[in-house]
Amino acid sequence: MLDAAIVWMNARGNTEQWGTTPYSRKQGGVERVQRYFTECRPFVAELDGVPAGALVLHTGPSPQVPIPPAGEPERYVRLLVSDRRHAGHGIGAALLAHAVQEARRAGVALLRVDCWAGEEGRLVSFYERNGFSRTEEFQVGAWPGQVLAQRVGPGEDGPGR
Repeated sequence: MLDAAIVWMNARGNTEQWGTTPYSRKQGGVERVQRYFTECRPFVAELDGVPAGALVLHTGPSPQVPIPPAGEPERYVRLLVSDRRHAGHGIGAALLAHAVQEARRAGVALLRVDCWAGEEGRLVSFYERNGFSRTEEFQVGAWPGQVLAQRVGPGEDGPGR
């Protein structure tokens, strides 16, 4: 799915978000996915029995990005990807709603995510449509990033509820 996502982004002219090298061939790419399945909580969405998306949750941001911990318990979306052949089926939104449920189940009131802020903020807007609000911006080299947060406590209203 990650390799196909890069092909899809590149076909749209987006070579900056994840680059042009297939994820499986990037240095450390395979190892990172393996860590997702051993150190984090991975969830796979299926459509007609076929994997259609994946979400990886952790207790905080990746140490590879310049984002400080929240200062309170949180669940952090480390990865959200969907199979572009199923675009428009709400796979990403369903996985984010599941992340909200997982945070609540853990008794955690804060769900955060970071994403690429380029391409006129299209990805940022996707997260906003799914109940997140912008918090801090960050930069990794020339790569613009945005952190977003959503309060998901039992008394919170919103799309994830």
